[in-house]
Amino acid sequence: MRIDTLRGLIEGVPFVASPNSDARPQGAAISLLVVHGISLPPGDFGGPWVDDLFHNRLDASIHPYFETLKGLRVSTHVFIRRDGALVQYVSFRDRAWHAGQSRFEGVERCNDFSIGAELEGTDEYPYEPPQYRTLATLARSLMQAYPAITPARIVGHSEISPGRKTDPGPAFDWGRLRDLLARI
Repeated sequence: MRIDTLRGLIEGVPFVASPNSDARPQGAAISLLVVHGISLPPGDFGGPWVDDLFHNRLDASIHPYFETLKGLRVSTHVFIRRDGALVQYVSFRDRAWHAGQSRFEGVERCNDFSIGAELEGTDEYPYEPPQYRTLATLARSLMQAYPAITPARIVGHSEISPGRKTDPGPAFDWGRLRDLLARI
């Protein structure tokens, strides 16, 4: 997997631009990869709803849970489906709106200096082997393109927003990801 750092895009990966992004602050160096878990509605996989959420077209009348997301404006840089397929929504050069109120190593506003990777999943269901492979390959490519990202700077949303967020949750196998990173 190759990242075009001038454009901030992964070569050969579909790019479906989300309107929910803006410029990173001047001088903000990309130095963190944040792993998330998402499914809409919770526990349902494979539908168009995550894509709709990131494009502000999620119809709240389709499912009662969607009503809780009405008016929410969020995005991520990349989304990894259950089968390992990858979609990019925001250029790495730009700030995706994925972390919200957050802090890492005493620095607030993680969106300013991080890349968000959403995995289709929940806290309760194990993530799929293809997702780990895609995430590890992506992480390795990001570490090459943005050397300030190191294995120690790959964290869960729960680590930067404790008490507010739980994803990717206990079903995410951090050891498996670390093993794959070591082999790539």
